[in-house]
Amino acid sequence: MKKILVVIALSSVMFACNNKAKEEAALKQQEAEKQLAVKAVKDSLRLDSFKKVEVLKQQQAEQAKQEAALAAARRSGARSASYVSSGSGSSSGTYGGTQATAKKKGWSDAAKGSVIGGVAGAVGGALIDKKKGRGAVIGGLVGAGGGYLIGRGEDRKSGRVQPKN
Repeated sequence: MKKILVVIALSSVMFACNNKAKEEAALKQQEAEKQLAVKAVKDSLRLDSFKKVEVLKQQQAEQAKQEAALAAARRSGARSASYVSSGSGSSSGTYGGTQATAKKKGWSDAAKGSVIGGVAGAVGGALIDKKKGRGAVIGGLVGAGGGYLIGRGEDRKSGRVQPKN
């Protein structure tokens, strides 16, 4: 009986050591796979950054071409305007260039903000103040002013209104 117990104990010790070696090998394998994955991600990011740089260079080249064409159009337009004014003897004040003025459509953000702020302020003022009419008027004025300021800032960001210098 003692021999059987000794054999079982020795075999369990041997199996336990064998499992740790397998676990360590599996951990090393997983670590190696993680490192390969990290390397692959870094390589793809590096490639993406190169592609972004190439795209940016192409965009800059296109912008330079457009600016050169615009400058050439301005120069030729200024020449034709001077010919028109000197050749006909009358100055009409028209510009001979091909620039079209962009027509602004719809409400500006400042107008939208004023209306929305005014309505919200009127409702809020009427709910808060005991005298409903007075609260609605004061709230509407404050809300419209705040909405206008916020909307005007959005108009400046979008380029609809030139920012103050």
